[in-house]
Amino acid sequence: MRIANQGGRAVLLGRTSALDVAAASDGRFGPDPMSVYRAWPAFREWAATVDVDAAPAAQAVEVAGLDAPVPAPEQVFAIGLNYADHAKETGMALPEHPLVFTKFPSSLTGPEATVRLSGDRVDWEAELVVVVGEGGRDLPASWEAVAGLTVGQDLSDRTVQNRGDRPQFGLGKSFAGYGPTGPAVVTIDELQDGHDLGALRIGCRVSEDGGEERVLQDGTTADLVFSVPELVHRLSAVVELRPGDLIFTGTPSGVGLGRTPQEFLKAGQVLTTEIEGLGTIRQTFTA
Repeated sequence: MRIANQGGRAVLLGRTSALDVAAASDGRFGPDPMSVYRAWPAFREWAATVDVDAAPAAQAVEVAGLDAPVPAPEQVFAIGLNYADHAKETGMALPEHPLVFTKFPSSLTGPEATVRLSGDRVDWEAELVVVVGEGGRDLPASWEAVAGLTVGQDLSDRTVQNRGDRPQFGLGKSFAGYGPTGPAVVTIDELQDGHDLGALRIGCRVSEDGGEERVLQDGTTADLVFSVPELVHRLSAVVELRPGDLIFTGTPSGVGLGRTPQEFLKAGQVLTTEIEGLGTIRQTFTA
């Protein structure tokens, strides 16, 4: 199934249409997009029986009309240097343990958004984002706690991130709109049908003034240092993962900071991020 947020209400997405969860379930599940994760086992069981495109109440939907699929998670984790090729381009050794920081939830925005740049050194980072289902502590290294996956961008102000004599990742990555996600949360069972969970193609490209797109990142999740199940296990050994939490799992090589010369986002550019089987998100930048 694919779960999205349309106008602040949880919807199921079909091939061409959306179905309001609260209305279709006769109020068994509420309209709040976060509520489906708090009732994840029951919701998953019910939603598996629904044929969205065949439902009389289903309505046409466009990605531009969708909001962040998980708009208010309690916790947002992010993992640094989690692709071997990205670690190599930064000149840093592969981490022995996950390098964990946070993006504050107020940075989240939907799949198509206009984002104001905070400075002249804002970087792109295409990311696979995990959405936690039931959660808990001391979870095994498996997919059981994962509700689904979505597309994300870990937009990063490198000046703010590195100012002072010690890096401060969280603030530099948490300006308004610096956590675009979407277009939907895709459950693992649906993604497994035709896709290799361990090797999803991930990347982003940029264009400006309506011109031709230029590829910035083109990688695969097979290059992850710590897999999704391993991250769930490692994180839950320390903190309690809660329903609807997000985990930004890291970015492949090709970021602006690692280029020669370095390159950063500019006003007027459009950034398109795509992950195999999950969809596409797009941001337009202003000064």
